[in-house]
Amino acid sequence: MSAFWDYFASGLSGELLAFLLIVAIIAGTIDTLAGGGGLISIPALMASGVPPLMALGTNKFQGSFGSAMASLLMFRSRRVRWRDVRGGILGSLLGAVVGTFLVQHIHAHWLSWIVPGVLVFIALFFLLSKPPVQTATPRCSKRIYQRCIVPIIGWYDGFFGPGTGSFFALSGVSLRGLSMVDATAAAKVFNCASNVASLVVFLIAGHILWPAAIVMFLGQLIGAWIGAHVLFKINPNYLRYLVVVMSISMLARYLWSQHFGV
Repeated sequence: MSAFWDYFASGLSGELLAFLLIVAIIAGTIDTLAGGGGLISIPALMASGVPPLMALGTNKFQGSFGSAMASLLMFRSRRVRWRDVRGGILGSLLGAVVGTFLVQHIHAHWLSWIVPGVLVFIALFFLLSKPPVQTATPRCSKRIYQRCIVPIIGWYDGFFGPGTGSFFALSGVSLRGLSMVDATAAAKVFNCASNVASLVVFLIAGHILWPAAIVMFLGQLIGAWIGAHVLFKINPNYLRYLVVVMSISMLARYLWSQHFGV
């Protein structure tokens, strides 16, 4: 039994895996209620000593299952029809493949600065952004949106990830004139496509820390269950502050340990 644990943990202590499990539960709960779970899980992985590229791949593993389930529910409930999103699915897939391929060719030193910097920017955007205003008429055609805008967001998801679902939804409302409900439904499908494409590339490249990925996947399931049962009982605005505080705190700890040797 001890040998199996040593093989599974791959050098990660039980305390560290327990920490990642708790973080994943918190991230899964918050993601269900307000979104932004990746802003917590990626800094937690990096603060635990996981290299930035491996942290992105590991986080993509746990996030892909949630988006796949949400996407399936959208189709089953007829919130989304295949003919309306098939072009966007392809665009999201291709964009994510390019983004994931690109991020693996950035030197680890630069990535150790880029990832925290982008996380801080997205955290602040997540905190300060306001709901978009639905336009009376679309600002761009469905063809342009699915062939240009969706691939760009998919590229971002492959390159980085956190906030992708929100970007898909916001663009659907502001550019296509969709209601927030319809835009969010389509966003789930597009996000699933980009997640799966990115995950496949990370899998092929071997950039997934399996012990952390499996533990955090279980934590995400628990968190999603908790979030579903406390929905409407917690003010999402409070959660936004919690996400930003936790994210920046763990990023600060990571940067201090990596670049100042403490």
